Amino acid sequence: MNQTRTNSLTIQTPEGVSFALLLAGPVTRFMAWLIDLLAVIGASIVLFMIFASTGLLIFDFMRALFIILSYFAINLGYTIALEWYWHGQTLGKRLFQLRVMDAQGLQLQPSQIVIRNLLRLVDFLPGFYLLGGVTCLINRNAQRLGDVAANTIVIRIPRVSEPDLEKLLSDKFNSLKMYPHLEARLRQQVTPAEAGIALRAILRRDELEPRARVSLYREIADHFKHIVPFPPEAFDGVSDEQYIRNIIDVLFRTKPPRKELS
Repeated sequence: MNQTRTNSLTIQTPEGVSFALLLAGPVTRFMAWLIDLLAVIGASIVLFMIFASTGLLIFDFMRALFIILSYFAINLGYTIALEWYWHGQTLGKRLFQLRVMDAQGLQLQPSQIVIRNLLRLVDFLPGFYLLGGVTCLINRNAQRLGDVAANTIVIRIPRVSEPDLEKLLSDKFNSLKMYPHLEARLRQQVTPAEAGIALRAILRRDELEPRARVSLYREIADHFKHIVPFPPEAFDGVSDEQYIRNIIDVLFRTKPPRKELS
């Protein structure tokens, strides 16, 4: 993994495929946290009103204790649950196009999500994420203490126009669709960054020299074959370029291609 002091991080996979990730800065992360904070406060208020209406919170001490415990429980539960269910995103991160990732580009593990969120209490000190913000500023990968402990990073997802997949993908038979259970596993295992590499490689096909294109497509195809091994029958006689197009078809296209009437 090649680390720089810029706003990006370049990761090289064991198969030799390299890709750059845009790192999220402390300001954008703080704004996303404010959105999440409003959601947590709203949920806490609703829960408090429900319990108060039942008469369980008669004494002021019980009310204060309930507010403190429910806030931290909802706060941790909210971030852990959404970052797992939305693959590294919460409501705030979605609005600001941010995502939590493993620092080596591997699949984000539940233990990493739990660790980085438990250490929010430390990053928050002495208030409003001051310690976490300072750590982000001085860390070369813009990581707060929770990210360092969990070996995670937060990236910015650039807004790109959606390509016309009907024109990009050929009408050739996609042999990968013969194995729907492996298709589903592929969608689950492939990270957004890896899917973007395959898509950009095909979109920039004509910009590459023939020899470089053959070499690049071989590395990318081998990488995806390593993620989810399909039976040999799925790619026998299929070129590396066509295999990548089949991968893109599985990852990006949700509707079947339209067939012309003969």
